[in-house]
Amino acid sequence: STRNCPCKMSQLPPKSPLASPVSEGTSSRVESLDNLSMDSFWLEVENIKQSVEAEQEECSLADVKTQEEGEAEAEWLQDAGLSDLLGDHASENDNIVLLSTLTKTQAAAVQRRLDTYSRSRRRKNKHPVRDVRDIFGVVSSEETAAQKEESSPDQLWHNLRTSNIQRKTQDYSCRVRNPGKEELFNMDVAYSEQAAVLLKGSFLSESRRLKDGNALTKFKIPKGRLGVTRIGDLSAQDMKKIPTLALIELTALCDVLGFELKRNKAAKLKTTEKRLFGVPLNTLLENDQKLLPNTKVPLLLQALLSCLEKRGLETEGILRVSGSQTRIKSLEQKLERDFYTGLFRWDEVHQNDVSGLLKRFIRELPAPLLTAEYLPAFAAVQNIPDLKQRLQALNLLILILPEPNRNTLKALLEFLSKVVARENNNKMNLWNVSTVMAPNLFMHKGLPNKIPEGKEKQLAEGAADVVRMMIHYQDLLWTVSSFLVAQVRKLNESSSKRYQFCDKRIKNLLRKIHADKDKVEKNQAEPSKIVKVHASLLLKDSLEVHLNNATRVADVLRQFQKNLGQNGWNIVNTVNLLKCSNSMECTNLLLYEVGGNIGEHCLDPDTYLLDLYHINPHAEWIIKQNPSYPRMF
Repeated sequence: STRNCPCKMSQLPPKSPLASPVSEGTSSRVESLDNLSMDSFWLEVENIKQSVEAEQEECSLADVKTQEEGEAEAEWLQDAGLSDLLGDHASENDNIVLLSTLTKTQAAAVQRRLDTYSRSRRRKNKHPVRDVRDIFGVVSSEETAAQKEESSPDQLWHNLRTSNIQRKTQDYSCRVRNPGKEELFNMDVAYSEQAAVLLKGSFLSESRRLKDGNALTKFKIPKGRLGVTRIGDLSAQDMKKIPTLALIELTALCDVLGFELKRNKAAKLKTTEKRLFGVPLNTLLENDQKLLPNTKVPLLLQALLSCLEKRGLETEGILRVSGSQTRIKSLEQKLERDFYTGLFRWDEVHQNDVSGLLKRFIRELPAPLLTAEYLPAFAAVQNIPDLKQRLQALNLLILILPEPNRNTLKALLEFLSKVVARENNNKMNLWNVSTVMAPNLFMHKGLPNKIPEGKEKQLAEGAADVVRMMIHYQDLLWTVSSFLVAQVRKLNESSSKRYQFCDKRIKNLLRKIHADKDKVEKNQAEPSKIVKVHASLLLKDSLEVHLNNATRVADVLRQFQKNLGQNGWNIVNTVNLLKCSNSMECTNLLLYEVGGNIGEHCLDPDTYLLDLYHINPHAEWIIKQNPSYPRMF
């Protein structure tokens, strides 16, 4: 008999038949790892196994039932914010705003799942569901035949499907990346649209040893006129719209690449009476926020990382060298008892035991940090042949994560980067850290652990490769693409207008949907503009700013700093504000865009304000102090 335990890699989704030509592109990348030692990975797996056996715990796996046809599509539509399309009598009015923001490849992804769901309903002899064309609109008779053929949903999906099928016989040419050359990472155009264009070209391969972090390709996000938006720059209200948009885009990207995006059902595990280890992230944060409001990362994790940063970064083999399992279990019990009372003595704990507690905290979460639903998708990223497209998929997956998981993952990755930065002292390079942490992130007792025979090494190396990418490219991965911000703006605009949609409004929707690229409308009649900038916490008066095509956010902040105390301004408080008087960037001040077609948006210093004004003329602009700086008033 076999016993499921967290000593194996979680099950990965099978690749789509359409992915067969692409898999050849990954073989050379995987083969380049053959000479790299995976000893750290398997040693970590063995430590995890011994830890479980020492406690004599049985793994409480959730029963994973095979989904019937249409169930996965129904769940996807619900998670994509399109659940109203599933009802027999539901109106699409609630969903038309979201549908109207989609690109062609995104709309095709929605249609594909509606098709499958509709077929499954009909086969079960249930009430008929609406035809997909009722959702995306019908081309009127006044449209030309050419327009009908080009823009109809059926033809669009047929073209996309045919394009994917043709890839089966396409001879893929792989140009070798130059690791010393910086490449641009385009976030203005939807990734799926970029992938559709690349199908006609060639993919880039990496002729490098993944062990060497310095040899990794460098990517730069080109700043457009509207700057770059990072996670945390958008309000919570707007960020709630991002996961559904990212899920649709990720699905569209996988469709174009010929990969099947499979997700697990959330595992329901038994609740625990513990207060720290084995407690859901949401529960931990709710308890921590009673002590410290606005806490975004569990206090225990913050304490573990802080202890390691102070005394463990220089320790040779940190994270790799395991502490005593007996001591670690004893320390866990002491933390459960004394952590919130402040009686726990961190200075008496050995660094390797702290790193053991850190990994144990991650493993003992009731659900994986990368979530049960999307852990297979994170693991499957390794199957994408092109590095840039792997990063695009990871960027979307991170945006899909619940906020507690995303914030916790970011705190962990920032710490791991600090470990890698001390490689000369601790002997832990990027690959070493990745191989040690991969089992802790990708193995979970609440998920099935079936591995195809002979695939252990490949899957282990692939999981470590994904962790390596998340550590090395985390600044890029924690960016919100410009095309997603543009879709959020359109959602807000359409929602505020509260249109009474009818068939004429949505006819030929796929032809009329907006382009993803954040194009700025050039208003020739208004080459300049005078606007007011508010700083209510600092001034009672507003600042008038003359905008032209060259005015950036950084210019306004410098002007604000320069004019403080002049022109009869009624100053509320300049403590700490004047500390930046010698800084040309005035880094403790930020300019926010508030209202109009956005909730609240912290602006990139390189944003050109006249372009932003043309996109969102009804917004207010407010200067605030950078929350990362300590407040002095």
